[in-house]
Order: sequence, then C-alpha cells, then structure tokens
Amino acid sequence: MSQRLYAAVLAGVLLFALVVAASLLPLPYVTYSPGITVNVLGKQDGEPIVQVEGHRSFRDDGQLRMTTVYVTQPGGRVTLLDAMEAWLSDEKAVYPYDALYGPDETAEDSRTESAVQMVSSQDAATAVALRELGYRATPVVEVLDVTEGMPAEGRLKVRDVITRVGTTDVRTPQDVVDALQGAPAGEPVEFGIQRDGKPMTVEITPTTVDGHPRVGVVPGPGYDFPFDVTVNIDPNIGGPSAGLMFSLGIYDTLTPGSLTDGQTVAGTGTIDPTGKVGPIGGIQQKVVAARDAGAKLFLVPADNCQDALGAPRGDMELVRVDTMHSALTSVQRWAEDPGASLPSCTAGAA
Repeated sequence: MSQRLYAAVLAGVLLFALVVAASLLPLPYVTYSPGITVNVLGKQDGEPIVQVEGHRSFRDDGQLRMTTVYVTQPGGRVTLLDAMEAWLSDEKAVYPYDALYGPDETAEDSRTESAVQMVSSQDAATAVALRELGYRATPVVEVLDVTEGMPAEGRLKVRDVITRVGTTDVRTPQDVVDALQGAPAGEPVEFGIQRDGKPMTVEITPTTVDGHPRVGVVPGPGYDFPFDVTVNIDPNIGGPSAGLMFSLGIYDTLTPGSLTDGQTVAGTGTIDPTGKVGPIGGIQQKVVAARDAGAKLFLVPADNCQDALGAPRGDMELVRVDTMHSALTSVQRWAEDPGASLPSCTAGAA
C-alpha cells in the first residue's frame, strides 16, 4: 500500500469515527413524542379512577381520554440521531433544552413540580365540576407534596389539610412558611391537621436547609368539598394538563347517563378554580395520541388551536374550548348530534 493510499484510508477511518462520535454525543435539546391516553372514566389497578364517597355515582361505557406526552427528562440524553429523527417526523418535536428546564434542574425537581401540579389540577378540576352542579367548595391549605427523606415523611400526607402550625392559625400557604421560620431550632413543632375529615395533631422537628428550617412539605391551596371526590391516577403521570378532562370526568361520574353517548372524546388543557382552560405543551403529540386511541372529538385549549391544526389527525374534529363549561356544552351537543356545528379550531382564528 502506497503512503498516499494509506493516508487516505486512515483519514477515512478517522472521519467515520468522528461522525459516529458526533452522532452519539448528547445535545442540548429535548424531544416530544406521543404518550399514552387514559380514560378517566375507566379504572386504575382495578379501581375506578374517579372515586366518590357521600354522593351517588354513575358509571357508563363512554370514554373521556386524557392525553400525555413522552418528554426527555432533565439530564437525559438526546443525540444527533435522536434530534434528527424527531425533527423529520410529523408526529414528534424537538426543542432547546433550556426552553423547558433550568440549568440546575434535576429529575427529582421535575418530579416534585409535576406531582404538585397534578394535585392542584385535580383539586381545581373537582371544584369546577362541583360548582357546575351547584355545589360550593371551601378554600383550605393542604399538603401538595412530601419530600422523601425529610422530617415530614411518614408524618404528613398529600392532601392533609393544615389548620395550624405551632400557635399560628393557617389561612394561606405562606402562613405555614412564616410559622416555620419563627420556630426554635431543633425543637418539635406541632401541626394541626385534618386527615380524611378527622382532626389530629402531629409533631415534626424541622431540619436546617440553606440556613432555613424545613420539614419537607409543599403547602398549597386546596378545597373542603361537601363530599369526597378523588382521582386515582398513575403516580408516574404528573403535570397540570389533564385538568379539563378530570373535571369533565368528575361531572360525568356525578350525573346519570353518558356525557359522550358511549363514544370516545379526548382532550387536554389546564384548568383554574374559575373554570378557565389554559394552554399546554406538546399539543401536536397529544392530538396524534388521541387519534391513535380512536377519538373522534378532541378538546383543544383556545391558545393551542393554531399549533393543533398542524398535527396529523385523520378525521378527528378539533374543538376549541375556553372554559370547562364551554367544553361541557360542546360535548353534550356533539353527543346529541355528531354533525352539530361546534366552535372548532380554524386556520387564522385568534
């Protein structure tokens, strides 16, 4: 082999190795892919997802499907091949890493935030559904998350209502934080709580984190309902984007007959305590997931309509929703007449 040919072969090998290495190196991007859909009128581990105590409930064969997205987690690897595959697909998407996560955000940070959002979403969804039915919910402060390995673990539970910390009566989440700031270091603090409607007290000794006393709970707004409604969803599913579908599922469970007339409706959207539906991420991937689940109607937050129109949806109709009430009305009209004129997502609509 001549020296020139040897050099050419060596250069080719090195170039190939460089291309392979570059394709396998992690890039600062995340990918979105269609996730699972869950029928909130169905069951989880053999138990109804929407569970009611103290009020009659109704079960039917209709489906209200919440939609999810598979997203690269903080610290996850997205290679050049991964990014190119998502970019070329009409069912996936790729975004800059820092558009979704902070520079120091960890997988545990993301899990905690998603868990807190899920609890808040379920509570708001319940409050809105009950108000639609003429009931009132009393605002309270409750535990949204308990940090593993912190003093509150095993002492407080998610959805415990906090009524008192030490001598401070709790009316807002900030009252909990302020009461702990004034607690003597190394001494137990008495928490007055309500668990499953029963008053009780627990003592927790705070630990010091970054110079501040902490017990490892996230307090937040909750509600005292006239009867018990719980949403038994897979704990691996987090975030606030199923709020609208939870609210519709709770309404359907508390009313006779099938809201969807036995058909499959899917959707997404956050919900606030006033019933307003907010936008979510990954709308195109959720449309694809709903299409694959056999849904014929998909409820789209108004602010997501333009992006939703770009997803391959087959013959599934995209219905624009602004509030839980407008979504409820659209589903009812569609169930009565699948050809009814609904406030659909249209190109150029503001």
